[in-house]
Amino acid sequence: MTPELVALCLAALLHIGAFAVFSYMANVDLGTGYTTSPRDLAPRTQMRATTARLGRAYDNSSAMIGLFAGGALVVVLSGQSSLFTAAVAYAYVVLRLFYVFAYAFGWRPWRSFIWLGALSCCALLFLAALFGAGGVA
Repeated sequence: MTPELVALCLAALLHIGAFAVFSYMANVDLGTGYTTSPRDLAPRTQMRATTARLGRAYDNSSAMIGLFAGGALVVVLSGQSSLFTAAVAYAYVVLRLFYVFAYAFGWRPWRSFIWLGALSCCALLFLAALFGAGGVA
């Protein structure tokens, strides 16, 4: 397996882990009566700030993982895998891990910079696939 695909697996596991932690905390905050319901009504209690932040971090991860998966797959399928693309893919995973903590603990403005770094990693993967060893096809 290429390093980019390993990083994609790690990113997916991080995504699943972030959801598991958020779900556990939401169950504690809101109770299973609400979280297992159809949620037609607003909850009677609010989630703690950290729980709500973890939910937003997970939502952001849901939006970003598609970009990363696309970039990693284009690199691998086009045969453009390199030390650079491997480093960028692993940097994405590390930045996303930091992002979850940055969001949970309210690190301002660092959360935004970490997000921008991860987004840049996605863009670099697509650019490496386009302009790598063979250039634009």
